[in-house]
Amino acid sequence: MRSADRQASFDAYVAARYASLVRTAYLLTGHHQDAEDLVQAALVKVVGVWRRIEDHPDGYVRRVLVNEHVSRWRRHRGREVVVERVPEGVLHDDPDDAIALREALAGLAPRQRAVLVLRYVEDLTERETAEVLGISVGTVKSQARDALARLRGVPGLSHDRGLQHQSDVR
Repeated sequence: MRSADRQASFDAYVAARYASLVRTAYLLTGHHQDAEDLVQAALVKVVGVWRRIEDHPDGYVRRVLVNEHVSRWRRHRGREVVVERVPEGVLHDDPDDAIALREALAGLAPRQRAVLVLRYVEDLTERETAEVLGISVGTVKSQARDALARLRGVPGLSHDRGLQHQSDVR
C-alpha cells in the first residue's frame, strides 16, 4: 500500500474512533484535557506502526492507551487536578451517579481502573482485556473482582445502575 493510502487509512481510523478513544482515556484519567493528551500521545506512537496493525488496530491502540496512561501515572503519582465543573454526559444520565462513579474510579489503582474500563465500558471479554493489558485472564478476573468490591463500598454510588457487563445482566 502506498504511503498516501496508508495515511488516508490512519486518518479515517482516527476520524471514526477519536470520540471513543477520548471517552476511554477520560475514564482512565478522570480529566478531559489529560484524556485528549493521552489519546494524542497514543496516536503518535500508533502512526509509526500503522502499516503493521492497520487491518485490526483497536486492540493495539487500546494497549498503547493503557500503557501510556500507566506510565504517566507513575511519573506524576500524587498529582491531583481540581476542576470547577465536572464534564457531564460522559458516563451516565444521572449526574449524581456519574460524579460518584468518576470519583470512585479515580480512587482505584491504574490497572484496576483499566480492567473496569476495558471490560465494562469498552465491552471487551476477559480474554481480550488480558491481551490488551498483557496480563493473564486470572489477573483480569481478580483485578475486576477487587475493583468492583471497592466500588460497592463507595457511598452515594447507586449500585443497581453502576458498572455491569452485558453478560452479567443476562
